[in-house]
Amino acid sequence: MKSAVTQIRQGEKPKMSGKIIECVPNFSEGRRPEVIEAIVAPFRGRQGVRLLDYRADADHNRLVVSLAGEPGPMTKALLEACEIAVKEIDLNMHQGGHPRIGAVDVIPFVPVMGIDMKACVDLAREFGMRFYDAFKVPVYYYEEAANNPQRKNLEKIRKGQFEGLKTAIKEESRRPDLGPAALHPTAGATVIGARKFLIAFNVNLKTDDIEVAQKIAQYVRASSGGFCHVKGIGLVLKEKGMVQVSMNLVDFQKNALYRVVEMIRMEAARWGVSVAECEVYGMIPAQALLDSAAYYLQLNDFKPEQVVELALLGSGGEA
Repeated sequence: MKSAVTQIRQGEKPKMSGKIIECVPNFSEGRRPEVIEAIVAPFRGRQGVRLLDYRADADHNRLVVSLAGEPGPMTKALLEACEIAVKEIDLNMHQGGHPRIGAVDVIPFVPVMGIDMKACVDLAREFGMRFYDAFKVPVYYYEEAANNPQRKNLEKIRKGQFEGLKTAIKEESRRPDLGPAALHPTAGATVIGARKFLIAFNVNLKTDDIEVAQKIAQYVRASSGGFCHVKGIGLVLKEKGMVQVSMNLVDFQKNALYRVVEMIRMEAARWGVSVAECEVYGMIPAQALLDSAAYYLQLNDFKPEQVVELALLGSGGEA
Protein backbone atom coordinates (compact mmCIF):
# COMPACT_ATOMS: atom_id res chain seq x y z
CA MET A 1 0.00 0.00 0.00
CA LYS A 2 1.16 3.52 -0.75
CA SER A 3 2.43 5.63 2.13
CA ALA A 4 -0.52 7.99 1.87
CA VAL A 5 -3.79 6.55 0.66
CA THR A 6 -7.16 8.25 0.61
CA GLN A 7 -10.03 5.86 0.00
CA ILE A 8 -13.30 7.72 -0.40
CA ARG A 9 -15.58 6.13 -2.98
CA GLN A 10 -19.02 6.96 -4.30
CA GLY A 11 -21.61 4.93 -2.45
CA GLU A 12 -19.63 4.99 0.80
CA LYS A 13 -21.31 8.10 2.20
CA PRO A 14 -24.17 6.95 4.43
CA LYS A 15 -26.39 9.73 5.76
CA MET A 16 -25.86 10.98 9.30
CA SER A 17 -27.99 13.07 11.60
CA GLY A 18 -28.07 14.22 15.21
CA LYS A 19 -24.87 14.09 17.29
CA ILE A 20 -21.72 13.91 15.17
CA ILE A 21 -18.25 13.06 16.45
CA GLU A 22 -14.92 12.61 14.76
CA CYS A 23 -12.74 9.65 15.71
CA VAL A 24 -9.17 9.00 14.56
CA PRO A 25 -8.11 5.51 15.69
CA ASN A 26 -4.43 4.68 15.21
CA PHE A 27 -3.40 1.06 14.65
CA SER A 28 0.14 -0.32 14.74
CA GLU A 29 0.10 -1.74 11.22
CA GLY A 30 1.34 -0.05 8.06
CA ARG A 31 2.93 -2.82 5.97
CA ARG A 32 0.43 -5.65 5.41
CA PRO A 33 -2.29 -4.54 2.97
CA GLU A 34 -4.57 -7.47 3.79
CA VAL A 35 -4.56 -6.62 7.52
CA ILE A 36 -5.04 -2.92 6.82
CA GLU A 37 -8.05 -3.61 4.61
CA ALA A 38 -9.54 -5.97 7.19
CA ILE A 39 -9.26 -3.32 9.92
CA VAL A 40 -10.85 -0.65 7.74
CA ALA A 41 -13.67 -2.89 6.42
CA PRO A 42 -16.07 -2.39 9.39
CA PHE A 43 -16.19 1.35 8.63
CA ARG A 44 -17.30 1.00 5.01
CA GLY A 45 -20.87 1.65 3.87
CA ARG A 46 -22.21 1.73 7.40
CA GLN A 47 -25.28 3.71 8.39
CA GLY A 48 -24.29 6.43 10.84
CA VAL A 49 -20.54 6.22 10.11
CA ARG A 50 -18.53 7.84 7.33
CA LEU A 51 -15.02 6.72 6.43
CA LEU A 52 -13.33 10.01 5.58
CA ASP A 53 -9.77 8.87 5.04
CA TYR A 54 -7.24 6.21 5.92
CA ARG A 55 -3.48 6.27 5.55
CA ALA A 56 -0.92 3.54 6.10
CA ASP A 57 2.79 4.29 6.25
CA ALA A 58 5.45 1.57 6.05
CA ASP A 59 8.19 3.60 7.74
CA HIS A 60 5.93 4.54 10.65
CA ASN A 61 4.33 1.05 10.46
CA ARG A 62 1.07 2.68 11.42
CA LEU A 63 -2.48 3.03 10.13
CA VAL A 64 -4.45 6.22 10.82
CA VAL A 65 -8.19 6.16 10.10
CA SER A 66 -10.38 9.29 10.05
CA LEU A 67 -14.06 8.77 10.78
CA ALA A 68 -17.15 10.89 11.38
CA GLY A 69 -20.44 9.64 12.67
CA GLU A 70 -22.97 9.12 15.41
CA PRO A 71 -21.72 7.74 18.75
CA GLY A 72 -23.67 4.44 18.68
CA PRO A 73 -22.80 3.21 15.17
CA MET A 74 -19.27 4.59 15.53
CA THR A 75 -18.43 2.65 18.69
CA LYS A 76 -19.93 -0.56 17.30
CA ALA A 77 -17.77 -0.29 14.16
CA LEU A 78 -14.71 0.54 16.27
CA LEU A 79 -15.09 -2.60 18.35
CA GLU A 80 -15.26 -4.72 15.20
CA ALA A 81 -12.11 -3.09 13.79
CA CYS A 82 -10.29 -3.40 17.13
CA GLU A 83 -11.12 -7.10 17.31
CA ILE A 84 -9.25 -7.63 14.04
CA ALA A 85 -6.30 -5.48 15.12
CA VAL A 86 -5.91 -7.29 18.46
CA LYS A 87 -6.02 -10.63 16.69
CA GLU A 88 -3.65 -9.80 13.82
CA ILE A 89 -1.03 -7.46 15.33
CA ASP A 90 1.73 -8.78 17.59
CA LEU A 91 3.77 -5.93 19.05
CA ASN A 92 6.57 -8.34 19.93
CA MET A 93 7.22 -8.53 16.18
CA HIS A 94 6.38 -4.90 15.39
CA GLN A 95 9.05 -2.44 14.28
CA GLY A 96 8.44 1.07 13.03
CA GLY A 97 9.40 4.69 13.43
CA HIS A 98 6.31 5.85 15.33
CA PRO A 99 6.02 5.46 19.11
CA ARG A 100 3.38 2.92 20.20
CA ILE A 101 2.24 0.85 23.17
CA GLY A 102 -0.64 -1.03 21.59
CA ALA A 103 -1.88 -2.87 18.53
CA VAL A 104 -4.79 -0.45 18.86
CA ASP A 105 -2.56 2.40 19.98
CA VAL A 106 -4.85 5.37 20.51
CA ILE A 107 -8.54 6.20 20.02
CA PRO A 108 -9.57 9.86 20.43
CA PHE A 109 -13.15 11.15 20.29
CA VAL A 110 -13.65 14.72 19.05
CA PRO A 111 -16.90 16.75 19.29
CA VAL A 112 -18.08 18.03 15.91
CA MET A 113 -21.82 18.83 15.95
CA GLY A 114 -24.62 18.53 18.49
CA ILE A 115 -22.30 17.15 21.18
CA ASP A 116 -19.92 18.80 23.65
CA MET A 117 -16.59 17.79 25.13
CA LYS A 118 -18.14 16.49 28.34
CA ALA A 119 -20.27 14.07 26.36
CA CYS A 120 -17.19 12.93 24.44
CA VAL A 121 -15.40 12.33 27.74
CA ASP A 122 -18.30 10.18 28.91
CA LEU A 123 -18.28 8.36 25.57
CA ALA A 124 -14.52 7.71 25.80
CA ARG A 125 -14.79 6.25 29.28
CA GLU A 126 -17.79 4.11 28.39
CA PHE A 127 -16.05 2.84 25.26
CA GLY A 128 -12.90 2.14 27.28
CA MET A 129 -14.86 -0.20 29.55
CA ARG A 130 -16.45 -1.98 26.60
CA PHE A 131 -13.05 -2.28 24.92
CA TYR A 132 -11.40 -3.77 28.01
CA ASP A 133 -14.29 -6.17 28.66
CA ALA A 134 -14.10 -7.41 25.06
CA PHE A 135 -10.33 -7.83 24.63
CA LYS A 136 -8.71 -7.68 28.10
CA VAL A 137 -6.28 -5.06 26.79
CA PRO A 138 -5.38 -2.52 29.52
CA VAL A 139 -6.72 1.00 28.93
CA TYR A 140 -5.29 4.43 29.72
CA TYR A 141 -7.47 7.55 29.51
CA TYR A 142 -5.88 10.72 28.15
CA GLU A 143 -6.49 14.40 27.31
CA GLU A 144 -9.91 15.58 28.56
CA ALA A 145 -10.85 12.04 29.63
CA ALA A 146 -7.75 11.61 31.82
CA ASN A 147 -8.42 10.55 35.42
CA ASN A 148 -4.92 11.67 36.33
CA PRO A 149 -3.73 15.19 35.32
CA GLN A 150 -0.25 13.72 34.78
CA ARG A 151 -1.67 11.55 31.98
CA LYS A 152 -3.30 14.21 29.84
CA ASN A 153 -0.38 14.12 27.41
CA LEU A 154 -0.14 11.04 25.21
CA GLU A 155 3.65 11.08 25.11
CA LYS A 156 3.84 10.62 28.89
CA ILE A 157 1.66 7.53 28.74
CA ARG A 158 3.71 6.11 25.84
CA LYS A 159 7.08 6.76 27.48
CA GLY A 160 9.30 3.74 26.90
CA GLN A 161 6.84 2.36 24.35
CA PHE A 162 5.60 -1.25 24.39
CA GLU A 163 8.99 -2.67 25.35
CA GLY A 164 9.59 -0.30 28.26
CA LEU A 165 6.03 -0.42 29.53
CA LYS A 166 6.26 -4.19 30.05
CA THR A 167 8.06 -3.53 33.33
CA ALA A 168 7.13 0.11 33.98
CA ILE A 169 3.42 -0.75 34.10
CA LYS A 170 4.01 -2.29 37.52
CA GLU A 171 4.96 1.13 38.94
CA GLU A 172 2.11 2.86 40.77
CA SER A 173 2.27 5.92 38.51
CA ARG A 174 2.14 3.81 35.34
CA ARG A 175 -0.70 1.46 36.23
CA PRO A 176 -3.53 1.52 33.66
CA ASP A 177 -6.94 3.02 34.38
CA LEU A 178 -8.60 -0.27 33.42
CA GLY A 179 -7.05 -3.69 33.84
CA PRO A 180 -4.21 -5.22 35.85
CA ALA A 181 -0.63 -3.97 35.95
CA ALA A 182 0.37 -6.15 33.00
CA LEU A 183 0.26 -5.64 29.25
CA HIS A 184 -1.72 -7.88 26.94
CA PRO A 185 0.97 -10.32 25.70
CA THR A 186 0.64 -9.30 22.02
CA ALA A 187 -1.67 -6.26 21.88
CA GLY A 188 -0.04 -4.21 24.66
CA ALA A 189 -2.25 -1.41 25.97
CA THR A 190 -4.58 1.16 24.41
CA VAL A 191 -4.99 4.88 25.08
CA ILE A 192 -8.53 6.25 24.77
CA GLY A 193 -9.67 9.83 25.26
CA ALA A 194 -11.47 12.98 24.18
CA ARG A 195 -9.76 16.02 22.70
CA LYS A 196 -10.05 18.98 20.38
CA PHE A 197 -9.37 18.64 16.66
CA LEU A 198 -5.65 18.33 15.89
CA ILE A 199 -3.65 18.33 12.67
CA ALA A 200 -1.11 15.58 12.03
CA PHE A 201 1.51 17.43 10.01
CA ASN A 202 4.90 16.24 8.79
CA VAL A 203 7.83 18.09 7.26
CA ASN A 204 10.28 15.94 5.29
CA LEU A 205 13.87 17.13 4.96
CA LYS A 206 16.38 16.58 2.17
CA THR A 207 18.85 14.68 4.32
CA ASP A 208 19.17 11.23 5.87
CA ASP A 209 20.76 12.62 9.04
CA ILE A 210 18.32 11.78 11.84
CA GLU A 211 20.10 14.14 14.23
CA VAL A 212 18.92 17.11 12.15
CA ALA A 213 15.26 16.05 12.39
CA GLN A 214 15.54 15.28 16.10
CA LYS A 215 17.15 18.63 16.86
CA ILE A 216 14.54 20.55 14.88
CA ALA A 217 11.71 18.60 16.55
CA GLN A 218 13.21 19.61 19.87
CA TYR A 219 13.16 23.27 18.82
CA VAL A 220 9.53 23.32 17.66
CA ARG A 221 7.71 21.19 20.26
CA ALA A 222 6.20 22.67 23.40
CA SER A 223 7.86 20.24 25.83
CA SER A 224 11.31 21.54 24.83
CA GLY A 225 10.42 25.23 24.83
CA GLY A 226 9.10 25.56 21.28
CA PHE A 227 5.58 26.36 20.08
CA CYS A 228 3.10 25.93 22.90
CA HIS A 229 0.60 23.85 20.92
CA VAL A 230 2.96 21.62 18.96
CA LYS A 231 4.18 18.09 19.65
CA GLY A 232 6.99 16.70 17.53
CA ILE A 233 9.57 13.95 17.03
CA GLY A 234 12.26 13.22 14.44
CA LEU A 235 11.90 10.04 12.36
CA VAL A 236 13.81 8.24 9.60
CA LEU A 237 12.00 7.61 6.29
CA LYS A 238 14.00 4.72 4.87
CA GLU A 239 11.85 4.34 1.77
CA LYS A 240 12.40 7.98 0.82
CA GLY A 241 15.99 8.31 1.99
CA MET A 242 15.02 11.32 4.10
CA VAL A 243 14.20 12.25 7.66
CA GLN A 244 11.00 13.75 8.98
CA VAL A 245 9.84 16.17 11.63
CA SER A 246 6.54 14.49 12.57
CA MET A 247 4.14 16.74 14.48
CA ASN A 248 0.71 17.13 15.99
CA LEU A 249 -0.64 20.67 16.00
CA VAL A 250 -3.21 20.69 18.77
CA ASP A 251 -4.40 24.28 18.16
CA PHE A 252 -3.79 25.51 14.60
CA GLN A 253 -5.50 28.84 15.35
CA LYS A 254 -2.79 29.72 17.85
CA ASN A 255 0.14 28.18 15.93
CA ALA A 256 -0.50 28.32 12.18
CA LEU A 257 0.97 25.76 9.78
CA TYR A 258 3.01 28.36 7.92
CA ARG A 259 4.62 29.57 11.15
CA VAL A 260 5.76 26.05 12.02
CA VAL A 261 7.03 25.38 8.48
CA GLU A 262 9.03 28.60 8.38
CA MET A 263 10.58 27.83 11.77
CA ILE A 264 11.64 24.39 10.52
CA ARG A 265 12.96 25.87 7.27
CA MET A 266 15.06 28.39 9.20
CA GLU A 267 16.48 25.81 11.60
CA ALA A 268 17.22 23.30 8.80
CA ALA A 269 19.26 25.95 6.98
CA ARG A 270 21.77 25.86 9.83
CA TRP A 271 22.75 22.39 8.63
CA GLY A 272 22.57 23.31 4.98
CA VAL A 273 19.35 21.30 4.66
CA SER A 274 16.16 22.27 2.83
CA VAL A 275 12.53 21.17 3.09
CA ALA A 276 11.63 18.47 0.55
CA GLU A 277 7.88 18.36 1.13
CA CYS A 278 5.13 18.61 3.71
CA GLU A 279 2.41 16.09 4.51
CA VAL A 280 -1.02 16.39 6.07
CA TYR A 281 -1.81 13.04 7.63
CA GLY A 282 -5.55 12.55 7.74
CA MET A 283 -8.11 15.36 7.77
CA ILE A 284 -7.56 19.09 8.15
CA PRO A 285 -9.87 22.10 8.66
CA ALA A 286 -10.16 24.36 5.61
CA GLN A 287 -9.25 27.37 7.74
CA ALA A 288 -5.81 25.93 8.51
CA LEU A 289 -4.98 25.72 4.78
CA LEU A 290 -6.52 29.10 3.99
CA ASP A 291 -4.45 30.79 6.68
CA SER A 292 -1.25 29.47 5.12
CA ALA A 293 -2.38 30.27 1.57
CA ALA A 294 -3.15 33.85 2.62
CA TYR A 295 0.28 34.15 4.24
CA TYR A 296 2.33 32.82 1.32
CA LEU A 297 0.28 34.69 -1.32
CA GLN A 298 0.30 37.85 0.82
CA LEU A 299 -3.45 38.18 0.41
CA ASN A 300 -4.95 41.32 1.89
CA ASP A 301 -8.12 40.97 3.96
CA PHE A 302 -8.89 37.51 2.58
CA LYS A 303 -11.96 35.73 3.99
CA PRO A 304 -13.06 32.06 3.78
CA GLU A 305 -16.33 33.23 2.21
CA GLN A 306 -14.34 34.11 -0.91
CA VAL A 307 -13.78 30.38 -1.59
CA VAL A 308 -16.59 29.26 -3.89
CA GLU A 309 -17.05 25.79 -2.38
CA LEU A 310 -17.11 27.10 1.18
CA ALA A 311 -19.57 29.83 0.25
CA LEU A 312 -21.88 27.24 -1.33
CA LEU A 313 -21.68 24.98 1.71
CA GLY A 314 -22.43 27.90 3.99
CA SER A 315 -25.52 28.81 2.00
CA GLY A 316 -26.87 25.29 1.81
CA GLY A 317 -25.89 24.99 -1.85
CA GLU A 318 -27.91 27.98 -3.07
CA ALA A 319 -25.95 30.58 -5.05
